[in-house]
Parts: sequence; C-alpha cells; structure tokens
Amino acid sequence: MKLIQSSGGVFEVEVDGRRVFSKKTLGRHAQPGEVLRLIQQMAPPAR
Repeated sequence: MKLIQSSGGVFEVEVDGRRVFSKKTLGRHAQPGEVLRLIQQMAPPAR
C-alpha cells in the first residue's frame, strides 16, 4: 500500500491499480468504515 499526497481535497483509494473509492466522483466523503469494507469486498474468499 502506498500513500500519495495530493491537494485540492482529492481523496481517492486504489488497490492494485483498481479504484476503490473516489471522493471526486461520488461528491462526498467516505463514511466510517466504508473504505475498509470496499477493500475487503475486493479480496478473494478465504480458502
């Protein structure tokens, strides 16, 4: 995981090159726990 500093109120989360959350696209902040839940949904099921 890598944090890339930005400016202008941009908050985007990408995992392995796939966008998980974009404040700019949605026009809102993430809800508490929302980003973690979205990342967990991307993970393959445990074996």
